[in-house]
Amino acid sequence: MRVPVAKRHMLVIEVMLLTVLLAILIAPLTLPSGSIGGLDGSIGSLDHGEDLNYVPWPQRAVYLLGDINCHQQADRSFEMNGNQMPFCARDVGILTGAVIGLAAFVLLGRRVPWAWLLVLLVPMAVDGVVQAVTDYESGNALRFLTGAIAGLAAGYGAGMLIGNFFDRPDEAKERGQQ
Repeated sequence: MRVPVAKRHMLVIEVMLLTVLLAILIAPLTLPSGSIGGLDGSIGSLDHGEDLNYVPWPQRAVYLLGDINCHQQADRSFEMNGNQMPFCARDVGILTGAVIGLAAFVLLGRRVPWAWLLVLLVPMAVDGVVQAVTDYESGNALRFLTGAIAGLAAGYGAGMLIGNFFDRPDEAKERGQQ
C-alpha cells in the first residue's frame, strides 16, 4: 500500500513533534531529583546556558531549547522527578495538542471550517488576556488545558494546510510565485 505524499510529510512532522515532546517529558526524569529549578528567564534569549553546564548533553540540549523558546517561569512550569520541566505548562500543552491534532487529521483526513479551529484558540487567548490585564493567575492545569486545545487546532490546521498544498500542487506553486 502506497502512502500519499501529503500523509508522508505529515507523518514526518508528527514524528518530529512527538520526538520533541518525549524529550521534554524524559529530560527531567533522567536527571537527579531536585537538580533543575528556578529557570525563570525571557523568551528569545539564552538565560541559563552556563547554569546548565553540569547537565549531560541530551538533557542540556532540551533545557537549552526551552531556555531560548520559553520564559520557563518556575511557578508556571510543572515539575517531574523534583525537576522543573524545560518548557512551561502552556507550551507543553500546545505541543501535546499539536501532536494529537496532527495525528487526528492524519487518521481522519476530514477538513473542517477554519472558523472551528479559530474558536479553539479562544480559551488560551482569554486566559492570557485576563492574566495580562488583571491580578488573576491561572494554575498550571488550566494553562496546560488551554494550550492543548490551541495546539489541537494548530496541529489539525497544519494537517489541512499540508493536505491542501499536496492536493493542488499547481495552484500552490502559482500562489507562491505571485
